[in-house]
Amino acid sequence: MIRKNSASLFKTFVFAGAAAVAFALPKAASADNLSDALIGAYKTSGLLEQNRALLRVEDENVASAVARLRPIVDWVISARARNDASRFTSAGTTTSQVSMGLELSLLLYDGGASRLSQLAAQETVLATRQGLLDIEQQVLFQAVQTYVNVLLQQETVRLQSNNLRLLQEELKASQDRFDVGEVTRTDVALAQSRVASARANLIESRGNLLAAKASYVEAVGNPIGVVAGQPPLPKRVGSLQAAEAIAARNHPSLLSQRHAVKAADYSVESARKGLGPSVSLTADVSTVLGGINTRDYHGSGASINFKQPIYAGGALASTLRASIARVDAARGLLLTTQRGVTQSVAAAYVTLEAATASLVSSNESVRAAQVAFDGIREEATLGARTTLDVLQAEQDLLDALTARVQSRANQATAAYSLLQAQGLLTAEHLGLAVEIYDPTLYYNLVKGAPAQVSRQSRDLDRVLKALGRN
Repeated sequence: MIRKNSASLFKTFVFAGAAAVAFALPKAASADNLSDALIGAYKTSGLLEQNRALLRVEDENVASAVARLRPIVDWVISARARNDASRFTSAGTTTSQVSMGLELSLLLYDGGASRLSQLAAQETVLATRQGLLDIEQQVLFQAVQTYVNVLLQQETVRLQSNNLRLLQEELKASQDRFDVGEVTRTDVALAQSRVASARANLIESRGNLLAAKASYVEAVGNPIGVVAGQPPLPKRVGSLQAAEAIAARNHPSLLSQRHAVKAADYSVESARKGLGPSVSLTADVSTVLGGINTRDYHGSGASINFKQPIYAGGALASTLRASIARVDAARGLLLTTQRGVTQSVAAAYVTLEAATASLVSSNESVRAAQVAFDGIREEATLGARTTLDVLQAEQDLLDALTARVQSRANQATAAYSLLQAQGLLTAEHLGLAVEIYDPTLYYNLVKGAPAQVSRQSRDLDRVLKALGRN
């Protein structure tokens, strides 16, 4: 009886050993890898397209500021009817005239207010560019998260599938042994319970995988098959201080807020200059039809206008005070941003350190669980261990393998989170095989405020059409 029972146990343990080996096997590679995910996210992100368009709006604000320093020429046509009545006659004299011509106006002097507004607009453009890079970091990090999550869920499904196959074989073996009277119904019920639990876990894991793939499509723009494998980890800095120094120099949100403070400073100076005098030139050339004595005539004229605000109901002073308040708010936000970036770097660095240590611990746990499983299996062949002991050892091995998969995912996510916290999670820094969006291209075309009929304006039309097709 003991020999027969040992043979049955040995058969069961062969299946268990095969499953344990299967748990440790690397999965087959496919064409989808992290670079594909990052490239897809960069190319298809609607959030990036939205913020690129908003950057072009700020570029146009620079053009508008430049245009205020240039002459304005209008073509003007006006019609006028006049009725002159005398007290000696009941009927009046009606005359009408039509005038047409060109009017020109040019700001000659405003104390530099318009020039300061232009500088403020330029700083706002620089701030918006950095904001666009920050959005880019968010888009790429979301791609990293979804890719790693798909990898995690696929690994979990694979482990759960292997576990279910093993337990089904154990259930069959237990049923066979029960039929010949080697074990009790309790052993069979125990195996049935484990199989039911494993099947439920597998169903849940498959659901999590479907949800992870849906999140991947949302972040990347295209579906994914079986992922290629663990993503390569970016090169990490040697210390927390080094990471904080890199972030202080490179983080887009920090650089963006610094430019925003400069823009607010320029706006304050512009508002102050707006309280002073301004000088403008106006000139016109016109033709009047039906003018004096119903005769047509031509005329021209020019004038220089000096303007000094004296009282505007308090609006000018209010504008200045509001500008000063905006500077204070921008500086306060800059301080908050600096502290937030420092905190984010520290949190990401510590998280990566913990994830790395956890992976080392998980590897050790897997090694220990494998040794324990092998030992219990051998002891069971000698009758020193029960079926329950073997199943528990197998479950411990499964838990250790699952924990290691989770630790790998956590380490990958933490590594790219640290890269983002330093301001380095950009397509250019990662060297992605994409055409990097150049924010200066559009700006260089519009910063001179080209007229609608100019060659530069036609170049702008082609750029806008290209952007629309993309």
